[in-house]
Amino acid sequence: MNRKRMRNLYAKEAVEFLNHVIEEKPLLPFLIPLGFFAWAIERWLVPFSNWIPMAFAVWATIEYGRFQRQLLIERMNRRWKQLILHSTPVTPLEPCAWLNKILMEVWPNYMEPKLSYKFSSMVERRLKDRKPKLIEKLELQEFSLGSCPPNLGQHGVHWVTLGEQSVMRLDFDWDTNEMSVLLLAKLAKPLMGTARIVINSIHIKGDVLITPILDGQALLYSFESTPEVRIGVAFGSGNGQTLPATELPGVSTWLVRILTETLAKMMVEPRRACFSLPSTDLRKKAVGGLISVTVVSASNLNLNSVKRNIEESPESSLVSSQCSVSLGNQIEQTFIEVELGNLSRKTNFSRSSNPTWNSVFNLVMHGDTGIIRFHLCEGGPSSVKLNYLSSCEIKMKYVADDSTTFWAIGPKSGVLAKHAENCGQEVEMVIPFEDTNFGELTVRLVLKEWQFSDGSATMSSSSDGQFQSSIYGSSSMQLRTGRKLSITVVEGRDLTTKDKSGKCDPYVKLEYGKVLQKTKTVYHTTTPVWNQTFEFDEIGGGEYLKIKCYNAEKISDENVGSARVSLEGLLEGSCRDVWIPLEKANSGELRLQIQVAKNNAHEGYWNSSQRSFSAGWVEVVLIEARDLIAADLRGTSDPYVRVHYGNLKKRTKVIYKTLNPQWHQTLEFPDTGSRLVLHVKDHNAVLPETNIGDCAVEYEMLPPNQVADKWIPLQGVRSGEIHVRVTRRIPEHQNKQKISGRVSSLSKALKISGKMREILKNHQGLVADGQLEGLSSALNELESAEDAQEDYILSLEREKTLLVNKINDLGHEIMRSSSSPSSLPY
Repeated sequence: MNRKRMRNLYAKEAVEFLNHVIEEKPLLPFLIPLGFFAWAIERWLVPFSNWIPMAFAVWATIEYGRFQRQLLIERMNRRWKQLILHSTPVTPLEPCAWLNKILMEVWPNYMEPKLSYKFSSMVERRLKDRKPKLIEKLELQEFSLGSCPPNLGQHGVHWVTLGEQSVMRLDFDWDTNEMSVLLLAKLAKPLMGTARIVINSIHIKGDVLITPILDGQALLYSFESTPEVRIGVAFGSGNGQTLPATELPGVSTWLVRILTETLAKMMVEPRRACFSLPSTDLRKKAVGGLISVTVVSASNLNLNSVKRNIEESPESSLVSSQCSVSLGNQIEQTFIEVELGNLSRKTNFSRSSNPTWNSVFNLVMHGDTGIIRFHLCEGGPSSVKLNYLSSCEIKMKYVADDSTTFWAIGPKSGVLAKHAENCGQEVEMVIPFEDTNFGELTVRLVLKEWQFSDGSATMSSSSDGQFQSSIYGSSSMQLRTGRKLSITVVEGRDLTTKDKSGKCDPYVKLEYGKVLQKTKTVYHTTTPVWNQTFEFDEIGGGEYLKIKCYNAEKISDENVGSARVSLEGLLEGSCRDVWIPLEKANSGELRLQIQVAKNNAHEGYWNSSQRSFSAGWVEVVLIEARDLIAADLRGTSDPYVRVHYGNLKKRTKVIYKTLNPQWHQTLEFPDTGSRLVLHVKDHNAVLPETNIGDCAVEYEMLPPNQVADKWIPLQGVRSGEIHVRVTRRIPEHQNKQKISGRVSSLSKALKISGKMREILKNHQGLVADGQLEGLSSALNELESAEDAQEDYILSLEREKTLLVNKINDLGHEIMRSSSSPSSLPY
């Protein structure tokens, strides 16, 4: 019996070893017949030879030893993991006084300014959204965290094992009287007037948990429980305050409640915030993005949990807090409401304990972080009252290396984290609903685009056609004044209304700066077509275009949805055609066509500023490009460059079947000060040509006849750079005339340089008589450095002259615009 058991054990181990070898060396099944054939030939030629079996036996012994060592390592890892999880879940306390010493050094000059800047906008937005009835208007005038940092791990740090995750626990104690937060409040009736609210101290105490994720690429941090919070509030006087410096009732309690609720909502277990640790920092600030969310299915929905959730939380109704939907012995139709900020969308209805939806939504996100919430609800397509069952959420954040981190609450309050290295990469997550043993939701996320503060964008190459054009902008060109925006409201689709008949009479209001525009009303349709064009004067500084869609009614118009569109990074002559999803609505999109052109009222200004460039020409040498994207099915491209200079267009030759073309072609344009834009195209004889990137070349600040040689990254694509050489050519005699006037201001400096050169020559002669060659060579180097200094001073004077001219032109334009009558908003 024992022999039979041992034979079975050996056979099982041999099968495992054979499977391991085949997995490691996939060609082994093909080599075995060749080995037998070689052995047969050996036995036929040399009957007494056994070299091939011996070589095979030695090889098999070595591989078997490696296999046994690998099994031993895996067995030891499992035992060590079991020992850590069950025997020593908590490590001894480790002192970390060194951490607080370092924090004291870096806090005042590095961390405090950055954190104050980051928290100021967050605090102002939160206070405005949650202000009490006593305050009508609130303005944040000053925000400083003070020079006293928090104490971390004052009583030690230790590692705790929660499930299969190692977590570092340390105490957090921040008690400072040096904080300075100044709020100016406009009080409501019956008080009326203004008051200054000063937050001068804060106390936050609790235990912080830090969890490393994604192999150390990020850290999740949170409070283990709701921390202890106290805030010191004073009421100032002066600076426009109309009320005496007396305490306003309820303000301190209101501030403490807002801070506590914010911490509980954002970073109290099991909700966590994320701190990224990228390997590289591209120094780009993300201001928004476009994400595609696919709600796939839910599994293992528990009816008992549904009943218990409704009994315990009858107020959690999506439409009415007084709704009551009776549950039978089976789950009724369910759907998922997806929410990102003010934007929400609903899936279709499904009747099953394992419903499948496969609904895809494109959502717009503002800022570099976002929370996508999924609310599971119950009801029917014709039901007015819908029942809220449970929810879950996924958080996402832009990382400085141009990647994206997703994280969520996992099973048993654990951690689920995924990482997308670039835009267009799909991430699938299976997240549990917040109620215990309720079920799981499967979603797929694709980050299509990140938009940055400089107007540039990182986009997915596999985005849908209607989202190929960025809703924010795809060029790094900075906005210029004196341009007209032409915005065409084309059509809408899937608009919703509360009218039981389903009829909708939609119209759209556009707000840009202080100017309001309104489209006509299209009656009895949810897919209206307007085709109306409106013009606005372009505003710098990242001004948003605000859109509101209404349903016209007799008494009060119904708000169908709203949206915001950034108009940064627009190129003249290009048309941006995009579908904008409506926020604060279950569905609905508007199609806009956005164009930009020069303002005719400022044409005289542009012409006057261009006269200074009319004497020369711009020479553009298109040398080469590298890492272009493949536009053809064969994995290559046929690239050429189309150069746009104002109204002039020229192109290079076509280089076939390459992603690293070399043109070495020179193009010339009359120097009119126009924009210089390069469009890299893929040549096709029959099909339409494909754009494989574009870029703008800045040349206005170049001194005359000086060459600028640079590599410029292409915009709107995932990779690609172009090598150009730009020169502003001016005839030599004109160049001398222009420079002669500028040199006069430097005559004194040049005379001094001449005298110094003469003194150096005299000293050099004296040193030469003494045969001190080392000192003589040093003086020669000093003389050459003096020549370089003289040239550098001259170049600085040239740049100064150009800047002064531009400032004078800008001053004339400001005087002209301030003297002209402004357009009245309506």
